[in-house]
Amino acid sequence: MKRWVQTCRLELLDRTLIWNQRHLLHAFREFETFYNEHRPHQGIGNARPLRPLPPPIAEPAEVAHLKVRRHRRLGGILNEYRQAA
Repeated sequence: MKRWVQTCRLELLDRTLIWNQRHLLHAFREFETFYNEHRPHQGIGNARPLRPLPPPIAEPAEVAHLKVRRHRRLGGILNEYRQAA
């Protein structure tokens, strides 16, 4: 729990001006979703707690054709990057 609080503070609260309790709860919900579904965790092999790792890219030619899209959360404080289909 201590590590989660530290991560939340460094990645969210130190970068955000919180206006009221409603805004704080919204920011926490967004960060929780980001933390559990998108953010890689070193302790579990860079996997996400609620999503499996994608299969590795074996062919170097496939890397040249990757299209990556950015999804901004909380006005750009948190960014998610996904491969475009």
